[in-house]
Order: sequence, then structure tokens, then C-alpha cells
Amino acid sequence: MLQVENISFSYRRGKKEVLHDFSLSLEKGRVYGLLGKNGAGKSTLLYLMSGLLTPKSGKVMYHDIDVRRRLPITLQDMFLVPEEFELPSISLVSYVELNSQFYPRFSKEDMVKYLHYFEMEQDLNLGALSMGQKKKVFMSFALATHTSLLIMDEPTNGLDIPGKSQFRKFIASGMSDDRTIIISTHQVRDIDKILDHVVIMDNSHVLLDESTASICNKLLFLESDDHEMAKSALYTLPSVQGNFLMLPNTEDEESEINLELLFGATLAAPEKMAEMFHPKKNEQ
Repeated sequence: MLQVENISFSYRRGKKEVLHDFSLSLEKGRVYGLLGKNGAGKSTLLYLMSGLLTPKSGKVMYHDIDVRRRLPITLQDMFLVPEEFELPSISLVSYVELNSQFYPRFSKEDMVKYLHYFEMEQDLNLGALSMGQKKKVFMSFALATHTSLLIMDEPTNGLDIPGKSQFRKFIASGMSDDRTIIISTHQVRDIDKILDHVVIMDNSHVLLDESTASICNKLLFLESDDHEMAKSALYTLPSVQGNFLMLPNTEDEESEINLELLFGATLAAPEKMAEMFHPKKNEQ
């Protein structure tokens, strides 16, 4: 549904490129987690995907249309929730009346339902809300647009602990086979249970682009104080009870993905991870 084709981008002429000859393809009906170090270009990539930034070279195609054209047919079918944003000091009802008309599939009923996930009502004045409350409202509006593509940059920043739990239920409730959601975040524990695809990028390269099912088929994630087991692990992180371990899944065991382990292992040994998931491709 969306193809990023060999894009390069820098914020100032003559400055180092944030992205260079970068490519990525996204399919519909998936919840993607976009992970990378600070400065890897994640937010820049999201703005390029939505057409708010223009690449120096390359292009972003959404349903075979270049997003740089900013056509209504494209804009009405994608929504970006940036990390930082401002909302006008008006009632939520007025905000919805003014902005929902740009999205043909917007549903007021669904927005009320999404607000209830965050224990909020529609009778609100946006100017009186905290940043965390504004984020809950804005995300509820975004999900209620029913665009085919929903892009979210650090959506759980500013949310309290209950809000982060509510966010996971909120995303699950708004997902469908026709919608693609991209979540870029450093708060990996907030999203690890709602993703079905992981993309890890660094230095303008995609280091990992795999479904969570494929990852858990190849890798086993667990916590243990067994020192011998830790020695055979592909990657470890200390925990209260010993270590979080990432091991080869040789016995087809089931485990829940640990994005912190996966991210650390991929950055530490990208070639080893590539060989694990694409051995034939790597040999060529």
C-alpha cells in the first residue's frame, strides 16, 4: 500500500543527510513498530510518508500516487499524529465539526467509543486539557477518521500508566484488515503486545523487517537466572530475577516478543540477525 523508494533527505543544503537512498515497503492490515536510535530519522521518515516533507531524491508512493502531490484523495486517506502538536482552544464538538468533513469515513460514534477507552467524554474544552489529555483526544479523532493509513510518532509520550494500558486496548479496537498503523516509539514496552510487524532502522538501512510471528518462530524470549543458559544467549539484558535472554528457538517454543532485547541484538549484530532471517539472501 505504501512504498518508500530510494529517498534521500537533509534539512539544510550541504548538511549531512538524515536519510540516504532509503527504501521500505508497507502492506495493509498490519500494525508496524518502527524502531531506531535517536537521530536515525524515524520522525523524518514519517513526515516524508505523509507528504509534509519533500525528499531530495526518490519518492513515496501511496496506492501508486506520489504523496508529494498532496492530492485530496491521498490526504483524506492518511492521518499523522505527531509527537508534539497544538489544539485550538475550542470545544471538542466544534473541533470535530470543523475537521471531520475532510475525512469521508469519519465516525462520531466511533470517536465517542474511543474516548471512552481513555475514560473521557466528548463534552470537553480543548484549551483546558493537559498535554496527556489532548493526546488522548487527538488520537481518538485520528482513529475515528478510519483512514487506511494511520501514522503515530511517540503516541504514549505524556500518557500516565493507566493511559498506556488504555492505549493498547484502543489500538486493538481500531484495527482492521484494510488499515495500516505505523507506530514509532522509544517506549517499546508500551507497544510490544499490539504489533504484528517490526521494522528496525539505522544509518539509512532497514536492519530488520519481519512479522512478530516470524520473529518468535526464530527466537525465544525469556527471563532466567541460569548462568549457563545466559552464556548461550544471542543477547541478554539484566533483570531483577537474573537476565532477560534472547535465544535461538530450536524447539518451537512459544514466547512473547521482547522488543528491548530484539532492538539491542539487531543493533549489536545486524549481520548475524540478517543471516538468521534471510540466510540464502545473505549468502548471495
